Amino acid sequence: MATELEELIGFLSAPSPPVKKAAVDIVRDSTGSEDGLHSPSNHANTVLPSLSRLLSDDKEVSEPAAEALVNLAQNAGLAAKMVEMGLIKIAMDMLYKPGSSITRLLVMLLVNLTQLDDGISSLLQIGDDKMQGLYVMKLVRSFCRSSETSASHSFITPLQDDPFDHVGSILVNISKKEEGRKMLLDPKRGLLKQIIRQFDSSSLLRKKRVSGTIRNCCFEAENQLQNLLLISEFLWPALLLPVAGNKIYGEQDTSKMPLELGSALSIDREPVKDPEIRVQALEAIYLIALQEAGRRALWSVNGPRILQVGYEDEEDPKVMEAYEQIGSLLVHGSESEEPSTTTSK
Repeated sequence: MATELEELIGFLSAPSPPVKKAAVDIVRDSTGSEDGLHSPSNHANTVLPSLSRLLSDDKEVSEPAAEALVNLAQNAGLAAKMVEMGLIKIAMDMLYKPGSSITRLLVMLLVNLTQLDDGISSLLQIGDDKMQGLYVMKLVRSFCRSSETSASHSFITPLQDDPFDHVGSILVNISKKEEGRKMLLDPKRGLLKQIIRQFDSSSLLRKKRVSGTIRNCCFEAENQLQNLLLISEFLWPALLLPVAGNKIYGEQDTSKMPLELGSALSIDREPVKDPEIRVQALEAIYLIALQEAGRRALWSVNGPRILQVGYEDEEDPKVMEAYEQIGSLLVHGSESEEPSTTTSK
């Protein structure tokens, strides 16, 4: 005899819209707490396909179905089953379906599913030579375009969450995996260059996730330094401006910097107050500076002087520790590499 929960799950496929709506609302509500996650999870093989089918329904049904899946995907075991049943493809197809009304929830679902290695591989489309990277390319394009749209509409308030803001979290997730970093660093795709430019966003979430993605990509510096330095025009400002301190730099310093750095540092600017972003930037610089060519590139933009000034203004102990790690590397690892025309004083 069917249990109450099994009957409820059965109603998710009911032909009557009101019955289906009532059933999905109850399932959604039952997944909204830690205890509630366990009830539907015992029937994952039936509830997950039923919920995924409802994503293509009207908003009043698709929205609670998506919310339920986002909640359930916080459970690693259930997230693995979702990846296995092809939910990343379903979510991507729905995300780019004209008139989709659950964009933000689908992005959040992808954030949760890419916490898993298999989820990352599925999103990267590993093993599909013809399609590999298509999903990531689409998400990066949406991430960048939605930012431009928001900037051009002054009536959008901070309370109106950009549905693609959380793509930044997906990018952090996929850049934790070597295949993901290589895809983002591929100069033919030009993805990291597009992502880095989002660091100028007024959204703290975007800034933090872009910074985290850059940092993760810098773990490939040993083998992909050249690809990183190909976009140095965007890379150095994103890494050095957050850790440059508050002072306005004089011509003696800025004359030894590229225009994009020198012009920004010669005027009053908004400091990056979030210490996590400053630590991520410093860790990325450190990973680049571990390579001899990376240290030379850092000296060439007067990076050590910027770090010296930033360190003098810094008060956060963890951030100071990250400065000191680079300082130690530059002093002991590259004394002979300092160009004779550059000074760190």
